Amino acid sequence: MLSRAAPWSASRRSAAAPDAVTVRVLGDSDTAALGELAGRDPIANVFILAHLASIGTAAPTTGGASIFGVFDADTLVGACWSGANIVPIQMSPEWAGPVAAAASRSGRRFASAFGPADAVLALHSGLLELGHTAQELRAEQPLMVIDGPPRLAADPAVRRGTMADFERILPACAAMFEEEVGYSPFLGGRDFYSRRVEGLVRQGHSMVLMGPAGEVVFKAELGAVTPEVTQVQGVWMNPEYRGRGLGAAYMAAVVELAQEVAPVTSLYVNDYNSRARAVYQRVGFRTVGTFATVLF
Repeated sequence: MLSRAAPWSASRRSAAAPDAVTVRVLGDSDTAALGELAGRDPIANVFILAHLASIGTAAPTTGGASIFGVFDADTLVGACWSGANIVPIQMSPEWAGPVAAAASRSGRRFASAFGPADAVLALHSGLLELGHTAQELRAEQPLMVIDGPPRLAADPAVRRGTMADFERILPACAAMFEEEVGYSPFLGGRDFYSRRVEGLVRQGHSMVLMGPAGEVVFKAELGAVTPEVTQVQGVWMNPEYRGRGLGAAYMAAVVELAQEVAPVTSLYVNDYNSRARAVYQRVGFRTVGTFATVLF
């Protein structure tokens, strides 16, 4: 069972004022402090905890991503991932201005910002003032978890995808991406997105149900994985199979497979997607917080 930290927003009460903090890029020597900070809420911070588990350091990546640390004197009190996406970590909204300025000075172009809603919305305001125009704002996305068995029977046909399935999984992932954000993930080239999907398949983090003609009926991925928490992403149903009431049993199977990896399964969903929210609730997910996403 996951240990329960205080609610993420509770840390705001003692937040240092913006002019009392400094912001700098974290290095290898900051790794332990970042892990302790993110570990205060392993559900909300699963993205960065998975990164640390995989890479082992808070230092900038070979691909150019970095993590900005917010310091009150010598104490790390907040952080923010800055790569293809921007992701706040235990970050008070009051610190959004200095963090947004540091991110903007990095010269990176961000595809999105996501994470706890109050911090993301504050970062969005700070980046907007600096000329980073958003294409879409999803201000309220329930963060949901299940930490026990699903409430209904799982469909046993849902399984982990293999590389033998890759050429069928990749187009399904691209279709999901395009439905979700409105453009193809292949716009900047096919290789990067293909490698991302291939990595998920090879790690056993791609869940799929194949139809009688070899088509993908349903798929989902474990987009972030730690020993405590997995985060389900990329849930997609083939349009030909929608409206048949199949989704709950498929999601129950995803939960069972995910809980072979970690005891807590999480996801976040757009508040207006009432059908998906109803499915997740039937499976046994409950809301524990609110995320937001900004698409740039």
